[in-house]
Amino acid sequence: MNPQKPLFPEAPKAATADHAPLAFRMRPRLLDDVQGHSDLLAKNTWLHTVLSGGKASSCIFWGPPGVGKTTLATMMAEAMALPFTRLSAVNASKRDVQNIIDTAHQTGCCHILFLDEIHRFNKAQQDVLLPSLEDGTLLLIGASTENPSFSINNALLSRCRVIVLQALSGVELCRIMQRAIEHIQKSSPPFDISPDALHWLAQMADGDARYALNAVQTLMDLDAKQAWVKDNVERQWGRKQAAHDRQGDAHYDLISALHKSVRDSDANAACYWLARMLEAGDEPRYLARRLIRMATEDIGLADPKALELCLSAAKMYEILGSPEGEQGLFEAAIYLALAPKSNAVYMAEKKARKLAKQSQHLAVPTHLRNAPTNLMKDLGYGAGYQYAHDAPDAVVNQPHFPDELGESVLFQPVLRGFERTLKERIDWLKNRKKSP
Repeated sequence: MNPQKPLFPEAPKAATADHAPLAFRMRPRLLDDVQGHSDLLAKNTWLHTVLSGGKASSCIFWGPPGVGKTTLATMMAEAMALPFTRLSAVNASKRDVQNIIDTAHQTGCCHILFLDEIHRFNKAQQDVLLPSLEDGTLLLIGASTENPSFSINNALLSRCRVIVLQALSGVELCRIMQRAIEHIQKSSPPFDISPDALHWLAQMADGDARYALNAVQTLMDLDAKQAWVKDNVERQWGRKQAAHDRQGDAHYDLISALHKSVRDSDANAACYWLARMLEAGDEPRYLARRLIRMATEDIGLADPKALELCLSAAKMYEILGSPEGEQGLFEAAIYLALAPKSNAVYMAEKKARKLAKQSQHLAVPTHLRNAPTNLMKDLGYGAGYQYAHDAPDAVVNQPHFPDELGESVLFQPVLRGFERTLKERIDWLKNRKKSP
């Protein structure tokens, strides 16, 4: 390991200095102190082997904030005993990366680059890394809160192992906070937090150890000479904002859960996920648009009223705004969940679009064309067209597709809800056209 370039910019004494953030002071330095991720850190797993001094390869730690990405990346870099540099993609440039690569080439030694927030690098910055990863000059350890498959280009992603870290459990957060309390008690013996208050803080932290430790530090800063109980903690501490990014993975995970709950006819779950998104700050207009989409994709003509109700819910929100107007979204979500399901309209659209792309060159049959001029009439436009209202039951038997396609079946209703009636109508029309 290069003693001249510590992974963290602070001097070693800063890790125990009273002014350093508690979350920094309590960062695990030993594998046994790491909480959570038991499936990744079990003996004989790849990560455990690397952290125990084994051979590593380039990798990206992906997970929500405060779950140990930086901690594990740091321990991995230290275990390999190679020259290393830590950069943050928030403020690092292509030149910063190129300087590290140049140094590695000059020394002829593999260099570790720990790149925090790697998803912040654009494509050009990511491409700088590729040649050096390919020839072994550079070993990359990245950390990201965003899905690498969306933010990291394929060429770089193919050269890295992705390690997925999950949010920490309440029990694990309590252990982390208890360890911090014991650390504080060395200098402030009376300080303590009751078990029920710790559990409450763990719930508020929502899997984020950094948030939990910041909560402990706030209580210590307020009064390091008292034993905090739940009532006092609740009065002093606010609720953590839901772990949510309108453009990130949490956003898409939540809307996926809402959509699938509606599709699976679970009204209770639909209400829950809709509430989760609203509480996290999602735009109600966006949710109204998604419900309208669900009405056509998953209910369709099995219940034509579904679309009408969703449109009314969107209009209700425009009139009333938040929070009163959001109630219409819940009414729509419940109705959609309980409505009979059919994706026949959705599938008909997909089939029709595919067929249309494949047959753009085919001409409209001449009998279906209008003939507003004498020339068009002379060319046979409209010749032989049968006007439906002149026929019994307003049903005629004439082709409507290009001759080369024949009669293509695109809409196939299911035997649920109103589409059962439509299926009967289709069968009747088919039989009626066969009769003389």
